[in-house]
Amino acid sequence: MPTKAETANESAQTPDPTTCDVAILGSGLAGSITGAILARHGIDVVLIDAGQHPRFAVGESQNPQLVEWLHILADRYDVPEIAHMLDIKAITEHMGPHHGRKQSFGFVNHREDQEPDPREATMFVIPKMLTEAVHLYRQDTDSYYLNVAAKYGCTIRQNWLATDLDLDEDGVTVTGRNGEVFRARYLIDASGFRSPLAQKLDLREKPSRLKHHARSLFTHYIGIKPYDDVCNYPETLRPPPESPFHGGTLHHLIERGWFWIIPFDNYKDSKNPACSVGLTFDERLYPKPDDMTPDEEFQHYLDKYPAVKRQFEGASRIREWVSTPDRIQYSSKQTVGHRWCLMSHAAGFVDPLYSRGLSNTFEVVDALVWRLLDALREDDFDEKRFAYVETLEQGLLDHNDKIVNSSYIAFSHFRLWNAVFRVWACFTTPATMRQIMARQKFALDGDDRHFKEMEKAPYPGLWWPDSHAFKHLFELTVETCERYEAGEIDGDKAADIVFEAIRDCESVNTPFGWKGPEDQRFFRATTPTMMKFMWWANTSGPKEMRDLGRSFLTGVVRQGLRGRKVS
Repeated sequence: MPTKAETANESAQTPDPTTCDVAILGSGLAGSITGAILARHGIDVVLIDAGQHPRFAVGESQNPQLVEWLHILADRYDVPEIAHMLDIKAITEHMGPHHGRKQSFGFVNHREDQEPDPREATMFVIPKMLTEAVHLYRQDTDSYYLNVAAKYGCTIRQNWLATDLDLDEDGVTVTGRNGEVFRARYLIDASGFRSPLAQKLDLREKPSRLKHHARSLFTHYIGIKPYDDVCNYPETLRPPPESPFHGGTLHHLIERGWFWIIPFDNYKDSKNPACSVGLTFDERLYPKPDDMTPDEEFQHYLDKYPAVKRQFEGASRIREWVSTPDRIQYSSKQTVGHRWCLMSHAAGFVDPLYSRGLSNTFEVVDALVWRLLDALREDDFDEKRFAYVETLEQGLLDHNDKIVNSSYIAFSHFRLWNAVFRVWACFTTPATMRQIMARQKFALDGDDRHFKEMEKAPYPGLWWPDSHAFKHLFELTVETCERYEAGEIDGDKAADIVFEAIRDCESVNTPFGWKGPEDQRFFRATTPTMMKFMWWANTSGPKEMRDLGRSFLTGVVRQGLRGRKVS
């Protein structure tokens, strides 16, 4: 046993902890924006990161729901800087000309050693009436929001490695490698896969319950050619000139895998020649070779797909590869506990397909922050208060796993892929309208209940969580793809089942063409198309669409009248 002198000497060398309300591990977009919101509302926040900014990060592609979650966070919590990421003009003005536009989701099917069939391509062009999404140059966005968090009062620690977490009834003690200690009333771990909290509490599922399998390698290049310039498609089979492949995120689909092309140079004011490039594929079909560098492995797969390879002629890599040796999917047994939360990618991860990572993240931020503000004010951290956050995080993970796994299964059969693609895309618009509707109501009366009512949906984590019709179509699609994978039915039969279900689903809108012929592959909602959609939603659609459409339209009219009165 140590002597009294040794104990006294040890105590003298241990610094007194610095107290705070909330400690956040990880200063990426999730951690920094959460810290900024809390600090904006008077909360004492310490934002800790084992690395430093600026730095490379994935999660570079927005989707419509992400943009709307950011808009909600900016308005609901009065942090206007969050709105600087809402569209390409705003982000260029506030963070510099280094970001690309996200006009569309484009998908092209490829077979080994063959030119792609131009009839085997699909595209969903994001309706401008909803949003104009962005390709995020993350080293700039993440640095910017770290500074926003500091501006609102967060204490920042970079290159600060947390070596120990001690959780008890009254709070959490975070000890750093440098000996500095913080004592917090609540801990948010937004650090990602290597979550110190997940390791401390042994929260990872082993094995993961997720069905999807993939590994990944990715980096940045310069000199990538637009696919529109190298694809050799006849004019009649190309996407509309105003919505080229290079105008958004391009997904080159292969059997159980895909290349991504995310350009930062496709906006007229961008000065950034870089392009994000990656390959994500099933590690069971494509095991990582022991005798290849990442450069050699990537080139090995480029050589198999001639049209993709042409995009890379003369291009140069400008960053080291990130190459994962094993499966990148993981999940957690629990994401919320007494005085702690695993946030989004610290809780689990599926795949970058469909750009849902940041959208899921900020839906979780929205659900957590108002509860945490109340808990801190009332000094009541009962786990029941945060139960919905757990339900939401697990639901987001499970539903994303199902649609991604179904998509990977369908990549090898274009008709089935075309059907799965429509199931994913056709509910993106009503899902985003649902968010806009709540924000419009809040803008009119400032009542936070409009956002809280969104959480009463029956299917948390599904991108349109209120719709029984969508849930049925979604689950039938998942089941059908799994039957095809198991060999119970062939690809054409599986496609027939899903297409018939789409046609039979009253909530699938007709103006966009989702129920149209199979040879319709490019879906672009112009303003006239959106007006037809609104007319359909308000007059001919089923009750859930009529309710959504009428409420959305009423909000637009009221906001217009209010603006006229103000002016």
